[in-house]
Amino acid sequence: MSLLLGLALGAGLLLIWWSCWPRRRPEAARRQRLGRLDQLLAEAGHQRVGVSGAVTAMVSSAVIVFLIVLVITRAVPVALCFALFASAVPIVVLRWQARKRQAVLREIWPDAVDHLRSAVRAGMSLPEALIQLSTSGPVPLREPFAEFARDYRSGQNLGTALVGLKDRLADPVGDRIVIALTITREVGGSDLGRLLSTLGEFLREDARTRSELEARQSWTVNAAKLAVAAPWIVVLLLSTQAEAADAYRGLEGMAVLAGGLVVSVVCYQLMLRIGALPKEGRVLL
Repeated sequence: MSLLLGLALGAGLLLIWWSCWPRRRPEAARRQRLGRLDQLLAEAGHQRVGVSGAVTAMVSSAVIVFLIVLVITRAVPVALCFALFASAVPIVVLRWQARKRQAVLREIWPDAVDHLRSAVRAGMSLPEALIQLSTSGPVPLREPFAEFARDYRSGQNLGTALVGLKDRLADPVGDRIVIALTITREVGGSDLGRLLSTLGEFLREDARTRSELEARQSWTVNAAKLAVAAPWIVVLLLSTQAEAADAYRGLEGMAVLAGGLVVSVVCYQLMLRIGALPKEGRVLL
């Protein structure tokens, strides 16, 4: 009776907690997940890959690793665990590429702003100054600004072309710059040069501070990765022995693997959240 009362109490608390969150339809939740993946691809610089390419890479990685581990260990539960890890590898790589791309852009944006300020002070209009970045600006930014130049010269107005530029850049700093230029254009201010000068100084200071923080944070992230990877490397090595592989095929072995998988995922996410820096948000996505 006490067991039933405890289960009923736990189920009631779970239902109360569940009712506090908005209910989503499966189609809406799926579209939201695909939207996040599409945004991650854009931030990593792979706008042309598409969500289907990323999903294909995840499935292919899982299947290949499953077959390799199965051949080595002859233990299906161990192979399934490593296949699950392998399916997350493309997402981890995309996030790493997105962080690396944002770090590179964060370093070169002040130079791009200086180019804009010099062009504006030389008498160029704002569209001409932006188009000039496609040839004389920092190399990683030339392609997005070249596409902006094609859009503007094809007949699009400046506001629409700036929105397209913001989507191609897929960068928080780029969002702030594009929004600042759009507001300045709409209100008709005459202090564009002063705005760009202040913005360049702010971006340099922000990039310097964030680089120092990321250098200090790196040891926490590396420690989390090592703490998660080490036990599973031991599991893989033990599974090459016939006795250990037989143990993991049983119910007790599968329970140990499932518990270790849950603990690894929870602890890894917890360590990353503890050592994470505030993420720069995108503007008007």
